[in-house]
Amino acid sequence: MKTDKKRGMQTIALSNPPVLAGWATIVGPKEGESPWQNYYDKILSDYMFEEDTFEKAESKILRETIKLVVNKNNLQLDDIEVFLSGDLLNQTVSSNYAARELEIPYLGLYGACSTMAESLVLASMLVDGGFYNKVIAAACSHHYSAERQFRFPVEQGVQSNPTNQWTATAAGALIVENTGIGPYITNLTVGKVVDMGQADIADMGSAMAPAAVATIKQHFADLNIPSDYYDLVITGDLGSFGMAIAEQLFIKEGIVPQPNYTDCGAIFFDKKQKVNAGASGCGCAAAMLCGPLLNMMKIGKINKLLLVATGALMSPITSFQGESIPAIAHAVAIEN
Repeated sequence: MKTDKKRGMQTIALSNPPVLAGWATIVGPKEGESPWQNYYDKILSDYMFEEDTFEKAESKILRETIKLVVNKNNLQLDDIEVFLSGDLLNQTVSSNYAARELEIPYLGLYGACSTMAESLVLASMLVDGGFYNKVIAAACSHHYSAERQFRFPVEQGVQSNPTNQWTATAAGALIVENTGIGPYITNLTVGKVVDMGQADIADMGSAMAPAAVATIKQHFADLNIPSDYYDLVITGDLGSFGMAIAEQLFIKEGIVPQPNYTDCGAIFFDKKQKVNAGASGCGCAAAMLCGPLLNMMKIGKINKLLLVATGALMSPITSFQGESIPAIAHAVAIEN
């Protein structure tokens, strides 16, 4: 049976556009020093968050962000029918252990840094399809837990490369509902895995840029809309090096002219904060969306937003085996 929601090759046009009824963010101390600090709900005073490991702190950040968005909307945890979330750690343990404490039906996801978009894609389909009325989409990351897993524990003092990105200590959570006043999720483009043979785990932005451009190009083609349709197209998290590559690919493809394009990783921190190529991590796009971006939509500063979160789908094991970095990007259109 042919669906009437499919557009082109990879895009879904939602017939009952779900509403983003509420959002919340918690970020770490360095993240809270950024130019966006006034848009975050809570800035931690330290990275431990009263826990004894960074991994436990990461799970608590996610758990408390979900509680925060529920409270902001005058709801109870029991009102949420299911939540979708993921993180960077093996077996998505930060999300799993948060789900243990929250006792909400749960679907765990792994899309690396694309997880916020992936959770929104699936949450929107579940609500648009009439399966649920209230769903939470969320994602989180922690700088020190990610460094320990993917690079080196910071205690070793290993010199970072200019192309390295700072994994954001942050979480973002949104309530997706079937009725209410916008912003609305209107269209979704599910990305394909793209691998151009880049194997340098110290330069993930360059590996992810082709996937981001491929998804954006497909989104415009599937919907037959001009490349300046959106007030802002924002990728995440390519950082400064990956963003520069994406801009070159945009010129080649003839899409997304400046100034309506930027990248979460490139703008998450102030340039004075010494984070090399910028920010990364599931929490980067999550916090940017649930902090600055949606709050700017709320006041009408942005009316049409395309979030294209990107993920590098490698693991330490595959990197040790000499594998290249497969990447993916999912696009979520949000409109007032």
